[in-house]
Amino acid sequence: MEYQYLRAAAYLPDPAQGPFAVPMHTLALPAHWEEPVLRLYYDGLNERHAERRRRVPTKHINQLLRATAPDIVTVDSTARFGSANPWLYCTKPYPMAVTNLYVATWLKSLQRNTDDLETAGPLMDCFRDLDTSTLSWQPGMVDLLELQDTPRATAVPASHVYRLLPDVLAARITRLAAYEHNGQRLVFRQVAGLGGSRGAGSGGAELMSDLIEYVPARRGGGDGKSAYYAATIRVTVRTVPFSPVPRVHLSAGVRRFVRGKVYIPYGKGVSAYLLPDASLVDDGPAPERFAVAMLDWKNGTTGWRHGGPEGMLTQVTALDALPSPDRLVKEADHWIRGRDGIQVAVGHHAVMGRHTIGTGLMPSERRRLIEWAEQALAPEFVPAPKLSRSLYAGPPMKQLKKLPSIPKKEQTPEALAAILAERGQRSAHNAQVLRARLAEALEGEDLTAFVLYQSDIMRDRIVAAAEAGLGLAGLRREEAADTWVWECEELTVRLYARPLGALGGPLGGDQVPRRGKEHDEAIADRRIQVVNAVNALRTAVPGVRLAFVELDGEEAFRHAKRRSDPKYAIRLGCADAGLVTQFIRPLDATMETEEKAMEDARMRAASAWSDGMRQTGVRLVPQHTLGDDLIPAGLNQVAFHLVERRHDGPTGKQQFTPIAVLIRPGAKCVLGRSADMHEWVPYPELLKALTGRVEAKRSSADQAALMAAFIKQTLSSLRSTPTLVLTHAQDVRKRWAWLTNDGLEQDRLGLDGGPAQRIGLYGKQLRVVRIADGTRDETAQCWAEREELNPKLEGQQRGGITMGLWKPEVPGDSGRVFYSTVGKSSTQTKLTNDDAKLTPHTNPSGNSAHRPTANAWNPDLLEFTVACLQPGDDAEAWAAFVHQQRFSEDYREARDGLGMPLILHLAGLADDYALPHEIEDSVDPTQPQPSAPPCEDALGQLAFEFGVEDGDGGD
Repeated sequence: MEYQYLRAAAYLPDPAQGPFAVPMHTLALPAHWEEPVLRLYYDGLNERHAERRRRVPTKHINQLLRATAPDIVTVDSTARFGSANPWLYCTKPYPMAVTNLYVATWLKSLQRNTDDLETAGPLMDCFRDLDTSTLSWQPGMVDLLELQDTPRATAVPASHVYRLLPDVLAARITRLAAYEHNGQRLVFRQVAGLGGSRGAGSGGAELMSDLIEYVPARRGGGDGKSAYYAATIRVTVRTVPFSPVPRVHLSAGVRRFVRGKVYIPYGKGVSAYLLPDASLVDDGPAPERFAVAMLDWKNGTTGWRHGGPEGMLTQVTALDALPSPDRLVKEADHWIRGRDGIQVAVGHHAVMGRHTIGTGLMPSERRRLIEWAEQALAPEFVPAPKLSRSLYAGPPMKQLKKLPSIPKKEQTPEALAAILAERGQRSAHNAQVLRARLAEALEGEDLTAFVLYQSDIMRDRIVAAAEAGLGLAGLRREEAADTWVWECEELTVRLYARPLGALGGPLGGDQVPRRGKEHDEAIADRRIQVVNAVNALRTAVPGVRLAFVELDGEEAFRHAKRRSDPKYAIRLGCADAGLVTQFIRPLDATMETEEKAMEDARMRAASAWSDGMRQTGVRLVPQHTLGDDLIPAGLNQVAFHLVERRHDGPTGKQQFTPIAVLIRPGAKCVLGRSADMHEWVPYPELLKALTGRVEAKRSSADQAALMAAFIKQTLSSLRSTPTLVLTHAQDVRKRWAWLTNDGLEQDRLGLDGGPAQRIGLYGKQLRVVRIADGTRDETAQCWAEREELNPKLEGQQRGGITMGLWKPEVPGDSGRVFYSTVGKSSTQTKLTNDDAKLTPHTNPSGNSAHRPTANAWNPDLLEFTVACLQPGDDAEAWAAFVHQQRFSEDYREARDGLGMPLILHLAGLADDYALPHEIEDSVDPTQPQPSAPPCEDALGQLAFEFGVEDGDGGD
């Protein structure tokens, strides 16, 4: 039976309850403090720099409060003066002596050089001009549902609501009776909030359960050592486009903790969760929440982060109560059960490597935990109505035929032969379709690719993937040493395999290059070596477009080896030589059996081959089922995307490049262009062009202007044809403000920061759909549900996963917002919806479903806002069209669905050619760091012997 309803963990204010005001104590910076504090902050700055710093930052003091006074709530990262702008909130007043200590510490932190004796004068002048007797906690009532007055249809909560409403609701959750399931109880405590999270991007409030310990059995492949984790619940305030009421979102998850040695993400630090028996600051009250402090590794030493060369923790004498950082990073679990008056748990980060405990919660357990927590939201909030399935929720038309499965039960020889024959016929049909599409993208040229390998096993797997993926079995014309050629009616496919050799070795050889100039030079050297080697090969083998490169994955370059990863340098070098690249990891020798390792290698090779084909611009666009009456024929799809590179990336250069990707009916391949291109080019040409060193614009205003001009130019070139624009909100809106929830206007398009214009002015056939995902809980967590028909299951609160397009039923909403989900992932075949991680659980079959080590997965709830339509359009039909674009059959995950519609997915993949891979550096702070390598090239000049067989154009 198909699920008909989706339940989102979203809650609406109950209008029958009226206002929601609570008593709080607030601390505001007096208005007359503004001039002396700004004078101190601007001291030593020239006029231009002072103009750029219009507000005084409170970020560091907010972090200090989070570590030492977690019960205080901050709502802004910059100081606002005057009684109408409270800085701090608390349920009861904090001791003024401690409060004044924090304020003094903050003021001292505003100096640029605390070691310079000359800076003591402005600081003392500032203290003299401030009347500290006017600083006091003031009691009052705070409206937690206050909305800003705006002409837009979308609710805009007052800025303090985003921090305070979640905080109040989280406090209520802590007062519930403990969460209990199958005899195990979990007690939750609030976690100190992120300081300064003002407005719509706020992280809200968080709760964390008491510690859960799991000891994996050795017989099951575990190490028998304790692993630690906790349940988490987040409470956030969010809005929905064109809806006049805000929402509260609840989300549940897992936080894992480090056992043993800590590896610190370079430049980011690691969170340590603290629960001291008494205040870390003299005369302060004992905290009721988990405090959060950051461990940093910098310049060869480990320390507690919190502002200034000496650190604010030193200023408030909190360091004496904290464990030694050097000791903590060597044995993180030493304090995890409490020791010396404090409990400390260091959060695990993905960059640290594998953790015994898996990520996430499966839908039934997620549902149980959230429905327990939602009791605390009543009576002011009620659950949002269930999402109902759209009438247009079906999949796109099939272009490839589904292969019949081979039954696990034994079959008669005749029946098995019939099944295999049917599979063969359908496979042949599918291969012919894919070859035809590839031939179109190549415009009649051969597909010629390199396989730069480290092992014969993976080389052979890539060759097999090519033969299986394009149905080339029986069409092989030639096979020689490391050369394969297939000829078919549609095209010729050539693969040339050569050892990767030293090009795949770590940057710097035996010495890891140091951050900065040495790292940049190591990348540049390897890039040149790759260019020379590949150009030599291309001389012997013309027409090459693509390189498959077998290279160790991120696991081989973690921690102290973080800057020796050659992947980015190889990609840049190949692009310089005119090739797009697809990487594949070697055989995983750590898997349980050789059989499993070989099957894993086969699947990864098949995926790599498919991904490589897409980089050539091949297209298998999902064909919608909605008809020309609802969706016009000949529809262009355009996706805008921001490709950005930070100055601390591998190239050492900043980049801000708006791009557009186009799927045009009749075009032979996917097209693309960047802001500095004058015409559309094939998708692989766009990818290779992004490897250039493009300087960033100086200001966000300049970047927004460049983005607006690019959008206008692109839309102008398409205004004579039906066009659908797709945008990813969390990506583009930072430089296209119209895409924010409260910036959107129905059927009006805003650019340049000016008034939004009627969509018809940009084209009579233009439509725009904005997509938001669950990043920062912008869309709610969800689960599929239906009434349990079996009385034995009553009260088990089961949840499910289902694919579909969903309609909200909130009264007064616009009818322009829809939600999309995909089905259960094909990689999660061994997981069930009832698997549990937090407490023991028995499934309906009577078997244990307690699986703490499994990685749980739930589909993201994508929000489709059909922002701009033409008269007579059906918003639901356009949402359905976008939903169907998530199911591209040339992806191995076709039945799972893509995270984004196909065109946005392709646009996002362009980041690989302009950004370092999203692998954060980490260091082992207990080990000395490697010294710099010698300046000369330790590897020397690399060269391949690129001989080819007779008949292939070689000597």
